[in-house]
Amino acid sequence: MEYLVLARKWRPQTFTEVVGQEHVARTLTNAIRQNRVAHSFIFSGPRGVGKTSMARILAKALNCTTGPTPTPCQKCDNCREITAGTSLDVREIDGASNRGIDEIRELRENVKFSPTSGHYKIYIIDEVHMLTREAFNALLKTLEEPPGHVIFIFATTELHKIPATILSRCQAHDFRMIPLKQITETLREIAKAENIAISDAGLAWIAAAGRGSLRDAQSVFDQAISYAGSEIKDSDVEELLCLTDRRFLFLLSAALLQKQAARCLKIINEGYAAGLDMKHFYQLLLEHFRNLLFIKIVGPDPALFDITGDDLAELQSQAANPSRETLQRLLDILLAEEESMRRTQEPRLHLEATIVRMAHLEELIPLEEILGRMENIERGLQRGITAPTGAAPEGLNPPVKPSPADNTSVALPQTKEDRLEYQASEITPPASNWERYKAAVKKHRRGLASNLDKGNFVSCHEGVLTISFTEGDRFTFEYVREKEHLASLAELARPFFGEDVRLKIEFVKVDTDEQTGKNGSTGKSSQEVRQEALNHPLVQKAFDLFEGAEVRDIIPHKNT
Repeated sequence: MEYLVLARKWRPQTFTEVVGQEHVARTLTNAIRQNRVAHSFIFSGPRGVGKTSMARILAKALNCTTGPTPTPCQKCDNCREITAGTSLDVREIDGASNRGIDEIRELRENVKFSPTSGHYKIYIIDEVHMLTREAFNALLKTLEEPPGHVIFIFATTELHKIPATILSRCQAHDFRMIPLKQITETLREIAKAENIAISDAGLAWIAAAGRGSLRDAQSVFDQAISYAGSEIKDSDVEELLCLTDRRFLFLLSAALLQKQAARCLKIINEGYAAGLDMKHFYQLLLEHFRNLLFIKIVGPDPALFDITGDDLAELQSQAANPSRETLQRLLDILLAEEESMRRTQEPRLHLEATIVRMAHLEELIPLEEILGRMENIERGLQRGITAPTGAAPEGLNPPVKPSPADNTSVALPQTKEDRLEYQASEITPPASNWERYKAAVKKHRRGLASNLDKGNFVSCHEGVLTISFTEGDRFTFEYVREKEHLASLAELARPFFGEDVRLKIEFVKVDTDEQTGKNGSTGKSSQEVRQEALNHPLVQKAFDLFEGAEVRDIIPHKNT
């Protein structure tokens, strides 16, 4: 007896047997029951997902001697002839080899004749997008108003190539890629019926190799049976499908996400020695980082990933630590280098250079975190930052008593280095601590520090810290004198001057000759313009948000 491959032997014969296309089967079944069957259909979708099988089942449902019926009997002459492909009333045409206008003219002549034994003459044209433009035009009139006994069923993998004039005359049904789980279950049923011993992992790997096509997965399963016999081990499937790619893929991504550039290069070298195709491996790496990004965004939803459960768990583990922004940048780099990788004559070198670049990327701060910091700054500017009262939390010095004039206070440094700096500063003379004091203010209140920097230390005597500002620093003088800022400066001063202090801010007038040049357009001195810009709320936020920021130059705007 002639051997039938699994894809032909296990071809579905009823609507319920078609895997993964329940939406199409339901529509056609209801149409037959309600006597609302269209005169022309287009079945579109990827290869191996059931388009031609569904067309044959529809033909049997319409021409069964008990029909039209959604459940053809499979026993009558019409059903058996359609299944065998010998029915005179159901003609299957290959659009690739019968694509010219002459073939379509012949078809137009034949549709005039009535069916021989069935209810309908049915024309199934596979890969219909291969027809020429002239052939499509010749088909238009017949397709729009065919004889009542004729039904057209077109199948295609490239719907976009079919003219709109044809599409508008047909009822279109979109076939989907079959989920990995359903392919795996179907292969398990076949293995049981064929007495094939294989693990769930092996079935899942074979199903994944089909990439959404049941026919492709069945072909791989047939190949595995030929390779290993009736007992298929996981190692047999790994060797047959070259799953060493998968092993190197996970090793490389793990090392890359840990920024181990040297380890990445060693893994690439090992893969190259094992015979990996570097260009093919690069495509696998692209899909792998796409999966990592998707898991980071939506979680391990099996519907989005055609991979096994074990691989999905490993992906979820690898995606746990890096941020979404980091994974997005890594995928962007791979996408940007894809074309160069395709064209290069040195794929290994190109892959190594790309991976090293990815491994040395700095972490990005998520946008939400930056916005959160800015919101905290805004709240701090509005009401100040209150330090804890009473017992100090672990790792903090006891809170400093605020100025009697104001209960507003700021948080003291929490790190060990800051505490040591404060303790060291208490044994030095007050005057020499002025620069250290300004540095501490800059560290904790950057916006305030930029204004304090314009002042001059006068003295610290009997609990009073005196700071003077010149006439050119009038705006700074007013800013520092604000009640909230005085309280903050007083609290930060205690560790440097050895006692609770209150601030005394003096304003010192200078001769007009000593002032800096005036800005002719505004009447303000250069110093005043600079200070006004530094006091702007947006500038203050920038100082607090970006550590180490400084203003190099300020250019006044001149009205013209």
